[in-house]
Amino acid sequence: MEAPFLLLILVMSSLLVQNTVELATFSSRLIHRFSKEYKEVSVSRGGDVNGTWWPEKKSKEYYQILVSSDLKRQKLKLGPHYQLLFPSQGSKTMSLGNDFGWLHYTWIDIGTPHVSFMVALDSGSDLFWVPCDCVQCAPLSASHYSSLDRDLSEYSPSQSSTSKQLSCSHRLCDMGPNCKNPKQSCPYSINYYTESTSSSGLLVEDIIHLASGGDDTLNTSVKAPVIIGCGMKQSGGYLDGVAPDGLLGLGLQEISVPSFLAQAGLIQNSFSMCFNEDDSGRIFFGDQGPATQQSAPFLKLNGNYTTYIVGVEVCCVGTSCLKQSSFSALVDSGTSFTFLPDDVFEMIAEEFDTQVNASRSSFEGYSWKYCYKTSSQDLPKIPSLRLIFPQNNSFMVQNPVFMIYGIQGVIGFCLAIQPADGDIGTIGRKYAHSCLWKMPLVIKSSACSLGVLYLNGTLCREFHDGISGGL
Repeated sequence: MEAPFLLLILVMSSLLVQNTVELATFSSRLIHRFSKEYKEVSVSRGGDVNGTWWPEKKSKEYYQILVSSDLKRQKLKLGPHYQLLFPSQGSKTMSLGNDFGWLHYTWIDIGTPHVSFMVALDSGSDLFWVPCDCVQCAPLSASHYSSLDRDLSEYSPSQSSTSKQLSCSHRLCDMGPNCKNPKQSCPYSINYYTESTSSSGLLVEDIIHLASGGDDTLNTSVKAPVIIGCGMKQSGGYLDGVAPDGLLGLGLQEISVPSFLAQAGLIQNSFSMCFNEDDSGRIFFGDQGPATQQSAPFLKLNGNYTTYIVGVEVCCVGTSCLKQSSFSALVDSGTSFTFLPDDVFEMIAEEFDTQVNASRSSFEGYSWKYCYKTSSQDLPKIPSLRLIFPQNNSFMVQNPVFMIYGIQGVIGFCLAIQPADGDIGTIGRKYAHSCLWKMPLVIKSSACSLGVLYLNGTLCREFHDGISGGL
């Protein structure tokens, strides 16, 4: 028998009912689990007070049982808790170079029996889609790509016993109002930033296979239901090597995988991505990041929190901080480089040009405006770039350039920033390599109110009444 730590006895006075109901009086008494009085209560109910669970008061066993009970109660209060979740094949991410658009990818298993997909990681979009019952998809044979050692996969809902149709009447079916019948399968069609790049098909529900590290030495398997885009038809870059096996949207909207995992209580509403300089990396769902990290609040777009937008108050090149250099930018792991509003770009680039001790040049095939000649033996000191966020939180980019190589090694470098078309910039993955993504990018929740970007790499995803989170 396992008794509660405290036995709560409620005594209710008799309730007199005449023409009206009189107010009932409630009282309670708290009785200690190991008290003499509780022994008497237990005996009267046929309990065995001589068992091992009834220790001598103030003995070592007495305190051990109390501590054990406290720990069990804490777990009950907290509910299921996974410190971290990651794809069942491992948390590793990789970039496979130009063949795959310089994006970062991870392997993820879908359905029953599971099928593996090498999906691109994209914090700038929400839907998780994969090639499915293809009408127009990218080549999936490994022979088409120089850096693959196995074929890519095609998903078929009819081949998965855990797949379910998502009807047009579902609340997450954006195209539902256009359906002729609310019971028919929900269609989707998404146009991406890159010109003429899109994915379309049907939405389905199926499970993804994850693992939890937790405190155990062995990983625990987790099967999580999510909404998946059955991508029947792709266009543009998705036919030319970018995300040929699907795209894992990591955005703020309800349809994204991090949102589903958080709503199911499997994780805190956060995730982290780490990108190292050698293009290796990792992804963890539920990663909260260190408590000491700096942060920057997310900003609304058209009155709503729809994506990961942050505001930079001041930009500094070297020791020179530039006036009127504030801007807003989308944090997007699916973009390789960083794009700034044109006026801010020109201020930063001109100051960089003033400080760097190298000759301006141009290189065939490179569209960057601020490029310089150099050599492996004569590399100049590169001015750092510092972004200052609200509350004087800042992030330092030590080498905001990329090198250009020839037969003999380094022949030049370019400022790894481009002018943006509009008023909102984009902080891309290459710009973040020195640690912007924490060397994780953590997109975090529970403590968030407005949502924030941790300057070591965390993004807060929930929106309550306060601020906490980050890039």
